Amino acid sequence: MNTQSQNKGANTGAEAYKSLLSLAFEYKKFFAWAVVGMVIFAVSDASFAYLIKPMLDDGFINRDPVMAVLVPLGIIGIFVVRMVAVFLRTYCMDYIGRQVINKLRTQLFDKLMTLKTEEYDHTSSALVVSKFSYDVEQVASAVSSSLTAVIQDSLRIIVLLSYMFWLSWELSAIFLLAGPLVFVIVVKLASRFRKVSKGIQQSVGFVTHIAQEVIEANRVVKIFGGTAYEQQKFSKANDNNLKQNLKLSVATAISTPLTQLIVAIAFAGIVAFATSDMMYGEITSGDFMSFIFAMTMLLAPMRSLSSINANIQRGIAAGESVFEFVALESEKDTGSKVLDKVSGDIKFESACLTYKNQKRNVLNNISFSAKQNQTVAIVGRSGSGKSSLANLLPRLYELSGGDILIDGHSIQDYSLESLRKNIAYVGQDIRLFNDTVRNNIAYGALNNCSEEDLQEAIEQSFAAEFIKELPKGLDTLVGEKGMLLSGGQRQRVAIARALLKNAPILILDEATSALDTESERYIQNALQQLMQSRTTLVIAHRLSTIEHADNIVVMDEGEIVEQGSHDTLISQQGHYARLHAIQFEDKDEL
Repeated sequence: MNTQSQNKGANTGAEAYKSLLSLAFEYKKFFAWAVVGMVIFAVSDASFAYLIKPMLDDGFINRDPVMAVLVPLGIIGIFVVRMVAVFLRTYCMDYIGRQVINKLRTQLFDKLMTLKTEEYDHTSSALVVSKFSYDVEQVASAVSSSLTAVIQDSLRIIVLLSYMFWLSWELSAIFLLAGPLVFVIVVKLASRFRKVSKGIQQSVGFVTHIAQEVIEANRVVKIFGGTAYEQQKFSKANDNNLKQNLKLSVATAISTPLTQLIVAIAFAGIVAFATSDMMYGEITSGDFMSFIFAMTMLLAPMRSLSSINANIQRGIAAGESVFEFVALESEKDTGSKVLDKVSGDIKFESACLTYKNQKRNVLNNISFSAKQNQTVAIVGRSGSGKSSLANLLPRLYELSGGDILIDGHSIQDYSLESLRKNIAYVGQDIRLFNDTVRNNIAYGALNNCSEEDLQEAIEQSFAAEFIKELPKGLDTLVGEKGMLLSGGQRQRVAIARALLKNAPILILDEATSALDTESERYIQNALQQLMQSRTTLVIAHRLSTIEHADNIVVMDEGEIVEQGSHDTLISQQGHYARLHAIQFEDKDEL
């Protein structure tokens, strides 16, 4: 079992890095120039080592005046060439890394736009946000910095080793004995690095999640005395993040000095062998010092390769996280029917809904119809499935059974864009964007509306009065989630947005629940006028607001238990009558 799991993890890691490399290799021109820079940089290392031989043998021992001039000029020339190489390598690889980040973030955001609604229900928003920031940066590091180190340091090792073998194959062979031991260390630590890196990513997500919740629910935290509880929860998550990072630090701290120790032992063996009688007369002082200089320069890329493994594994783990999210199933958009405007006839035929990872249906055999311009109210106790039913019509959730027809055609036949173009929605949880009032009303496809249509929607939603009092009127920023507006004001902005859309089908999910009594009275009048020319589904908590509906559907535990007009349902003395009596008893007591 463990072996299979490890193999699966290894395959996933390899696939993730392969995907990352394929993204990087899309920019072949920049990658080619970067490699040119790396090759030049690697050759310059050997060139420095090569200058040691004539500097000692000809400059110091034989006192050749020509070498006294050529060697300094050679050093300057090598540095000039090296400078160009560093620029090529750094700019081109950074360009690739930034492009990969841009592409991954675009893929993540595109997935957010098409992701199934039920996936949002099971995914922490903070964990998703961390993919845009922490994860993609780790991926970029693996693609640019780490890939640069792997290629350039490998080239440096190859060039320097080749030069060392050219000087003395015997001494080089002794040095190479350390190679297999270093390789074993790198391989052993690779899986450890990746495992710990995944733990770090998860811990960062939890820290972000807790902080985000406290920011969004700060009033609840303060009023209900949750400060100590949230601090304890954050401290636990933060300590776990610290623990995971320290685990990575331990692994990194072990790998680098252990590699250096093995190389140092090889270095000691080389010095001992070079000064023995066996090597007497085989190499000059300049050869030996040039060899030692090359070997010393070789330690830096070897040390870099042994430590870069942690960054690569961190990038692979981040890549797995990003690619797993991108691979999540998007909304199915297989319908081909496109209509500019439907008539608005709606028919539910034994519609069923099952949420992800649940065996029991949330909705069972829902059947009712709404003719063009009719109003159908959906009522029931909290948790009876009213909002779930409303979410089926615009296909925010997919049917698990039955069908829903609009103008006689299954909603599966319509393209998602065409279907949703014909539906306006005002929910109980109003979401405004951190933008102006104008842009929140004329949102998305509505941004090309005329000023006349915009003002008409504002007037009908009774939002004109409070908008005029705002500092910049329609151009006033509403703040994050519209927090600079009151609950009633946010609700009216949302209603204005629905009015401006002028869709033939309207869904009101307890759309007046956040309004005070006076505001609700005004808006109910506006909504009544709006419903006269639209097919409307009203999810209602206050039964007094839907007494004039053409049909009232009463739900309980995901099923329709009654339906009919207000008077008919009252006369039946069933579920609706009991709900109605309870609400009006409470009202009388008040």
